[in-house]
Amino acid sequence: MSRISNERIREEILKTEKLIQQTLNQSSKYFAPPSGDYDLRVVKIAHELKLHTVLWTVDTVDWKKPSPETIINRIVPKVQNGYLILMHPTKSTAEALPTLIREIKKKGLIISPVKETLSSKRVLSVESSPKF
Repeated sequence: MSRISNERIREEILKTEKLIQQTLNQSSKYFAPPSGDYDLRVVKIAHELKLHTVLWTVDTVDWKKPSPETIINRIVPKVQNGYLILMHPTKSTAEALPTLIREIKKKGLIISPVKETLSSKRVLSVESSPKF
């Protein structure tokens, strides 16, 4: 998105938001730039549209249609607390998902939506920090 005009950035985001609204009957609060390609203009335009720009921490690279085992082996060793996993609705991702969930939980991690993962409630304030 960093190589297209401001107008085109806005059009692309709005087109996607319209599709989300039509498909899920709800709007989104988050925007992940395609391929992680963004610049300050993209972030500003998303902000003007009341969207928070987020990036992932680990990528399944499922758009290349790897085997479910490849996805599992790519994600499980890397995933840590607070990580965001980029996934697309592909057959191999769907097949990998039960094992991914099981293995992530085995690591003692809690799977939660972006909204909770990015929640300000996760940040300790000076007043609530443990005393040593």
